[in-house]
Amino acid sequence: MNITATEKRAQILACLVEGNSIRATSRLTGAAINTVVKLLCDAGKACTTYQDRTLRNLKCKRIQCDEIWSFVGAKEKNASPEKKRDGWGDIWTWTALCPDTKLIPCWFVGERDASAAYHFINDLAERLASRIQLTTDGHRPYVQAVEDAFGCDIDYAMLIKIYGNAPEGAEVRYSPAQCMGARKAVVSGRPEFKHVSTSHTERQNLTMRMSMRRFTRLTNGFSKKFENHEHAVALHFMHYNFCRIHQSLRVTPAMEAGITDHVWSLAEVVEIIDGEAN
Repeated sequence: MNITATEKRAQILACLVEGNSIRATSRLTGAAINTVVKLLCDAGKACTTYQDRTLRNLKCKRIQCDEIWSFVGAKEKNASPEKKRDGWGDIWTWTALCPDTKLIPCWFVGERDASAAYHFINDLAERLASRIQLTTDGHRPYVQAVEDAFGCDIDYAMLIKIYGNAPEGAEVRYSPAQCMGARKAVVSGRPEFKHVSTSHTERQNLTMRMSMRRFTRLTNGFSKKFENHEHAVALHFMHYNFCRIHQSLRVTPAMEAGITDHVWSLAEVVEIIDGEAN
């Protein structure tokens, strides 16, 4: 690819990682919709491969995990059995975050069940260099998954939130149930109670919803294909980890974690795409 092509692709990626839809990106850049979709797919594959290879032997001390909901094609209750076989319905993105460096060491896109928890937590365990303190919410599949992946070599606690009744009435139909409080429960080891928190990873959920149109509620920008949803998530975390300066750190998470020594440009991400394609 020549320089102009590289700059054009970097411009397309910039639109995508800043929360624009496929069609909005096409309008802003002048690129055909099929060109935008193909670049997203190529970027997703390359970013997944690169981060899977690079985010290893991490010296994290604490990790927070959470799951964020979205859907492909239609919400679970509205998807027909035929469409569900094509991947439509509710979908969850499991994320792990280091609160010290703000790095996302791994993620998993799938259902919110024991199988997904097992895959996600075992992937996390393989990336860490030493014992950590882990905090999750009260989702029960975490317990067995953490035991399978870490055994006793972990300090693990759950932050279990207590909710009241959901609001009623049309005017509050999209409002969540009120959180009445939270309880900290030790599951394994000796976690420090002052660090039992999921606040940082829950804030990352907001970043995801703001940075990916597919996660924005009450729009028509939701994913139409499961694979494209995965690609968008991989591109988002590549940009978040390597390109985007974190406001509180004044460097990128990858720099804070010692993985790279500079802020990446999107042109460098394009080089990764070309390198993985060759």
